[in-house]
Amino acid sequence: MARCEVCGNDYDKSFQVVKDGKSHVFDSFECAIHALAPTCAHCKCKIIGHGIESAGTFYCCAHCAKHAGVKGAVDRPS
Repeated sequence: MARCEVCGNDYDKSFQVVKDGKSHVFDSFECAIHALAPTCAHCKCKIIGHGIESAGTFYCCAHCAKHAGVKGAVDRPS
């Protein structure tokens, strides 16, 4: 068993994620998302999908990117 680095749960089904060469242990995807997912610069939600990146800033969707002044942001091209 391994202890989740977010909630501290010692769980027999924990898993490891390696990001940027550093190992992390979690007991759930919820804890992994909380610790590792980027945050939208506009609405502050965790980005668990593709999101949009502009000039090194991350947004969860085109709406948030446009609201922040990103020109031409689209979620899915027509």
